[in-house]
Amino acid sequence: MYSDKVKIFSGSSNPKLAERIAAELGQSLGIIKLSRFKSGEIYCLYEESIRNCDVFLVQTFSHPINEHLVELLVMMDAAKRASAKTINIVLPYYGYSRQERKAAPREPISAKLVADLLQAAGADRVVTIDLHAPAIQGFFDIPVDHLTALDLISDYIRRKDIRNPVVVSPDAGRASAAEKMANVLDAPFAIMIKKRPAHNEAVITHLIGEVAGYTPIIIEDLIDTGTTIVNVVEGLKERGAEDAFICATHPVFSGPAIQRLDHPNINEVVITDSIAVEESHSDKFKILTVAPLLSNAIRIILEGGSISSLFKYGGV
Repeated sequence: MYSDKVKIFSGSSNPKLAERIAAELGQSLGIIKLSRFKSGEIYCLYEESIRNCDVFLVQTFSHPINEHLVELLVMMDAAKRASAKTINIVLPYYGYSRQERKAAPREPISAKLVADLLQAAGADRVVTIDLHAPAIQGFFDIPVDHLTALDLISDYIRRKDIRNPVVVSPDAGRASAAEKMANVLDAPFAIMIKKRPAHNEAVITHLIGEVAGYTPIIIEDLIDTGTTIVNVVEGLKERGAEDAFICATHPVFSGPAIQRLDHPNINEVVITDSIAVEESHSDKFKILTVAPLLSNAIRIILEGGSISSLFKYGGV
């Protein structure tokens, strides 16, 4: 579809998503060699010319996140030294996004550090989906196209025609997304208040809204260990709710998260392919592709137009 001056390359984190994005644009993935020296150091070689090209690098910060971060930095440096016209980072999941502020003395703001690294390595633009904190966009001095999978997930849930739905935000931070989904479904929404005694741990303390007799649709930006989600589901069940549907953009899935989410009180887990998910999972998992969303964003970047046109029910 585009001239040979547009090149799309994939890192090693999610090559299937990169292939889908390229196919949506009528392109083939660019040829790149990524390997490791015996010491573990990363080697990158573009096996075709990218001089004066608009280069799009598709990499998501999945496990092992530090490996994929450094690999992306090396890819960017190689592209810069090969005289790429622009270096555009397609970063479906922005890792370190939960460290966007200092919650305690002497902590880092790692999300800002990652932004600085990407810019120092030569990024001209970042395209990402459902940041944990939208304010992270302000950590960059380059354009950031912040997309959302909320429309994609909401449309899927709406087609299921769930009986007596209530959209539940597991914390105050996702209240806005819960309200938007509730409007799409013409359903009420509820907010759970929780405290975190430690990382990847949460205790539900209060519930605002009515859930007894309703089918909860729990909306999150990401699922990591799954512990919080299971606590929320069990807390809702104790308050008289039906079995729940879980919706999240980013399936981080650390440790035994997939097994943990195969819970008797969970009807379905709706996620996207922003992060590659191992194939050994139960039928409860429904994976929606964000390839059309990302390819449309790339198309707008190249041809001009408004990214907000991609938001059917409002942006993030």
